[in-house]
Amino acid sequence: MTVGATPRQAGLLTGTAAFCDGRLSEGSIFSVLHRECHRLFPDDMFADLFADTGRRSVPPMIVAVVVVLQRLFGLSDREAVEAFCFDARWKYACGGLDFDYPGFAHTVLVDMRARLAGSDAPRRIFEVTVDAAHSAGLVGAKRVLDSTPLYDAVATMDTVTLIRSAMRNLFKAADDELEVGLRGVLTSGDDYASTAKPQIDWDAAAARDELIDSRAKDAFACLVYLDGRTLSAVVADAAHLLATVLGQDLEDSDDGRFRIARRVATDRIISIVDPQARHGHKTSARGFDGYKGHAAVDPDSEIITDTVVTPGNAGDASVAEDLIDDLLTEAVDTEAVATQHADDDTEEVAVQPAVYGDAAYGTGKFLSRLHHAGIEAKCKTQPPVAAGGMFSKDHFYIELGDGIVTCPAGEVAEIRWGASGGGTAYFTIHCATCPLAPECTKSPGGRTITISPYEQTLTEARQQQADPDWVEDYRATRPKVERKLGHLMRRKHGGRRARVRGTAKVDADFNLLAAAANMARLAVLGLRSTTTGGWTLAI
Repeated sequence: MTVGATPRQAGLLTGTAAFCDGRLSEGSIFSVLHRECHRLFPDDMFADLFADTGRRSVPPMIVAVVVVLQRLFGLSDREAVEAFCFDARWKYACGGLDFDYPGFAHTVLVDMRARLAGSDAPRRIFEVTVDAAHSAGLVGAKRVLDSTPLYDAVATMDTVTLIRSAMRNLFKAADDELEVGLRGVLTSGDDYASTAKPQIDWDAAAARDELIDSRAKDAFACLVYLDGRTLSAVVADAAHLLATVLGQDLEDSDDGRFRIARRVATDRIISIVDPQARHGHKTSARGFDGYKGHAAVDPDSEIITDTVVTPGNAGDASVAEDLIDDLLTEAVDTEAVATQHADDDTEEVAVQPAVYGDAAYGTGKFLSRLHHAGIEAKCKTQPPVAAGGMFSKDHFYIELGDGIVTCPAGEVAEIRWGASGGGTAYFTIHCATCPLAPECTKSPGGRTITISPYEQTLTEARQQQADPDWVEDYRATRPKVERKLGHLMRRKHGGRRARVRGTAKVDADFNLLAAAANMARLAVLGLRSTTTGGWTLAI
């Protein structure tokens, strides 16, 4: 299939431009796309996705515009194609196409996403919006980071359903001969053909225990049967998934029976249909199942500069560097420029970049990375706490240079340094006779103070954020990312709830959603192309 070409000239009486001009405001996303679509998403921008020979595709510029509008309005593929066919604004946004310009099948959108995912530049639509914002001078040196839950597109499974689904998955992956062998070791009488739960007395604990034990023994028997055999990649993946499900949810009791473990595995799979989804917590009181969408926003223009999607149990700080890789790169470039100008005695004035984030980003590792890159850290760092109102860590005087810690009673303990760079100070010998011990610890072994490898960085950050000016700047800037995430999540379909499965697909979908939000913002700000090939603002 070769690249299709978008018509440049519509009919004088049949084009949508004459109908929509004057009816749509200049700040409408339809208006800015109508005016700039050929510049933003030219057909040849997608040429690498198609072959040199074959029939013509639906013009990729049209598909790109439809994808952006689809994500902005939270439509399914079928609804988006229907809107393109019957809503004059959508054809107007595609350069003012004729009213009777033919539609296309909804699978064209599916195909475009698949082609983008397999290309060398899968995020190109989003990158176009960021590049335009940069060219128009909208992206500065500040970034605000935050994340939001993305609920998975499947139902969370309980242990019985997980085991039976994993068994069905294994039988489906096996060839006929292997399946016969696997079914030959089953002893429960379950053929695992139905997705419905077995019919038992669910109110009887003994019946539930028998069900779990019998299905677990079936699963382990299948794994034993596969052990030592040469397996295809598909069967090996299915067997690994089954083993993971068994290991995370079951434990062997003293009587030789398998029971549900009274614990929650750290990285527990919650669905066979979407094995990459996880239990997550945005706060200690609010949990969810699925993924996290992470975003970096320029607080002045409210342009989203980067996005990342992770499983729901990933920490926010784990992808913080990925979100600000542009600032980290610029910091290296700025250092090189400063060195060059120092040699030729010229003056170069640079604005110090800054990163804002809540306490999830105030980790020692991330703050240290910002410091070494010359980026001002505006991430809140939680003060030390202690249970029951006892002395917290900040009641102890830590002297890193001397390697000692002084407790509130004036006793001194030496820091025993570990291989990781951190250490521990033990007050065991002092606590037994200390009059302040009841206010300090309940441990029979006495109080210990853990020293982080980034202790100095964290201490300085806590001192800095006590400054009223720091607090005022933080409160005025950081909440802007929450409003932007609210814009992204206002549509339930494709917003708060993921439309697809798997981290890679959810990541691509969330990135397209950010591209649509950027286009809407650029429209409000009056984005216009210049004759020199750049971008400017009309307002």
